[in-house]
Amino acid sequence: MDFRTHKKDGLTLVEMTLVIATIALLVGFGLPAVKALVHSFESTSGTRSMIGAALSAARAMAVKNQRYTGVRFQKLCRSRDPSDPLIGLLDAPQYMIFIVHEEPKDMGGLAIGFRAVEGLEPVKLSESIGVLDISQISSDSDIDEDHELNDASAFSIIFSPSGKLVVRDVRVRNRDGYVLPSNESGSSKVSLDQIFNSASNITEYGRGMFLQDDYSTRNPSPGNASNYGLGKEMSRTGFVIYNRLRFAELFGRKVVWSDYLTGLSGDDVVYVSPHTGTLVSPR
Repeated sequence: MDFRTHKKDGLTLVEMTLVIATIALLVGFGLPAVKALVHSFESTSGTRSMIGAALSAARAMAVKNQRYTGVRFQKLCRSRDPSDPLIGLLDAPQYMIFIVHEEPKDMGGLAIGFRAVEGLEPVKLSESIGVLDISQISSDSDIDEDHELNDASAFSIIFSPSGKLVVRDVRVRNRDGYVLPSNESGSSKVSLDQIFNSASNITEYGRGMFLQDDYSTRNPSPGNASNYGLGKEMSRTGFVIYNRLRFAELFGRKVVWSDYLTGLSGDDVVYVSPHTGTLVSPR
């Protein structure tokens, strides 16, 4: 009889244990590098690159279509309370929305009317980085902080048909051009715009993502959601990039967060070149 043993394929328990341990070590060593790579996309430089690409695209569209075109920065409206559309504004993500100038006859006679560019989805910014219009920041403690944050986080950068950066009045509304549209039964102003819409349509009917520009007041009356809309504003030539986590901490502690923002410098303060549309820092 042949008592010789036959070699079996596969790994023994000891060998398998060593393989698993080796893989675990490699993953452990590589994880910091992976985290660093992901974080790089959420850094200030990554945000600058994303915004720069969006502005370049808007400038190209302005020249190609010979219409004022730009990028709107605004926070998502998460509230489902018609009496307070600004609930959750601090933690809401911020987006870039491509906007285009609409002729007055198509915007209810509004000569400064802009609407979202059809077919282009809003671009979400990083969860850890945000941008604000620093010209809207005030140290006045009497100003409602939610309204001030709403004004500061919603601003536009516009290019002319010649491709130059311009400063002009901007009023962003739904594609129908209605002032305070309502999807309530029987209303003559019904807007199905999924991007910009009135406060009541977003909070009550889930129609739209961002509050459109309407007449606003600093102290809206209870139950009058229309007063939470945004007013007429000038387009901007620059902005400030801030750390959202740090900002949220100060905001929650009721610290004068305007001091933090005005103290930012270097790469955090960004301006748009009037001729090329590229981003530049003051230093």
